[in-house]
Amino acid sequence: MAEDNKFTSPEAHKFLGIEFNMKVWDLLGKANRTDEEDQAMIHAAHASHCHWSYVGTSVHTTRGEWLISHVYAVLGRAEPALYHSKRCLQVCLDHHIADFDLAYGYESMARALAADGNLPEAGRYYSLAKEAGEAIKDPDAKKFFVGDFGTGPWYGLEQ
Repeated sequence: MAEDNKFTSPEAHKFLGIEFNMKVWDLLGKANRTDEEDQAMIHAAHASHCHWSYVGTSVHTTRGEWLISHVYAVLGRAEPALYHSKRCLQVCLDHHIADFDLAYGYESMARALAADGNLPEAGRYYSLAKEAGEAIKDPDAKKFFVGDFGTGPWYGLEQ
């Protein structure tokens, strides 16, 4: 941050990207969200991704698309969850992003497809996510993924 406590444009985008991301996670962790909080969570996920798009890399893009997809999947809104999970996974594939982020790309497709009721295809992506998750090299990143992967909702997908 600049010495006079003013943000440069890139600093502001990074700061706001992080702040909105943390807001999403706060709301995701809340047991009984209101409809207004669900809407705030959707807007915060999009805002975080938007700010990172100005200063981030393709890794930030895939993570932003994942977050948006995850929010929609948690809320049972399959169509936008699928749209953003496809974008998440496509960025991984186009930019040869593997390991942790690829595991999350497959997880987002599995969860979005499950929310859509397409359990056979969701199961295929679930298996890909599990396999990619087991291959994550960093033990802390692997533990983080396994923790997220083990939480719902999975909309009837046998795990």
